[in-house]
Amino acid sequence: MKKTLSSLVTLACLFFTLDSVAQLTPAPSSSQTIIQDFGLGKITLNYSRPNVKGRKIFGYTEPYNAVWRTGANAATIITFTDEVMMEGHLVTPGTYALFSIPGEDQWTIILNKTAKQWGAYDYKAADDYLRFTIKPIKITENVETLTMQFTNVFPTSADLNLLWEHTALSIHITTDIDAKVMARIDSAMQTANKPYYDAIIYYWNNNKDMNKALPWALALQTAPGFPPYVVKLWLARVELKKGDKAAAINAAQDGITAAKAGNSAEYVRLNSEVLTAAGK
Repeated sequence: MKKTLSSLVTLACLFFTLDSVAQLTPAPSSSQTIIQDFGLGKITLNYSRPNVKGRKIFGYTEPYNAVWRTGANAATIITFTDEVMMEGHLVTPGTYALFSIPGEDQWTIILNKTAKQWGAYDYKAADDYLRFTIKPIKITENVETLTMQFTNVFPTSADLNLLWEHTALSIHITTDIDAKVMARIDSAMQTANKPYYDAIIYYWNNNKDMNKALPWALALQTAPGFPPYVVKLWLARVELKKGDKAAAINAAQDGITAAKAGNSAEYVRLNSEVLTAAGK
């Protein structure tokens, strides 16, 4: 019993020492966590970022046709809170290890159900959730530090990019939220606190029925908390998209007057843009 207790104390001291060293010295490959709002949810990416350090990377340090952790240290982890499509392939909400198989002309991207792994040493293909292939892009710039980032981010689409050395990848991600949003709007409009503002913006941005949005824009004029130049802007935008240029011009002119009185140069400009679009 004493020997077991002694061993446990020794082990605890070892972990404490290692943890202390880890805090005192920088990691050779820094870690990064990216949280990207997407659709009605989020995508979270955790990975470690090795440097080139003068090496030849793909085809050498990271061999072709071999499973790679897509980073350094622990396998890269990606979490989706909502259902998405990656390059047209369905991905249900969950946390996955993001592995890849580099190739000179084609890469295989892998989502593996065993999220927490060190490297790819215990990788099992039997645990794969999804595999698909994409074409790498050769770039002239030398990207020293492995970089992953989200670009071209819209409410229903985004690109997850990987760049390292002279190689770039772009994984297209989409999500279909329209049915959910429309159902939420319809439900919320039955409550006392009707979300006129958010509903108008969604309808306008997504080319929905402006005849339905117009009563909301009119009701927004008496809703508390919205400056008149904001209300007039959205009324003008709805009227213009509905096809009533005269009503749009009247609302925009009122919006400009209110914005000048409220010292809002931004809304003078935005309301003026409606006038220009209406041909005024």
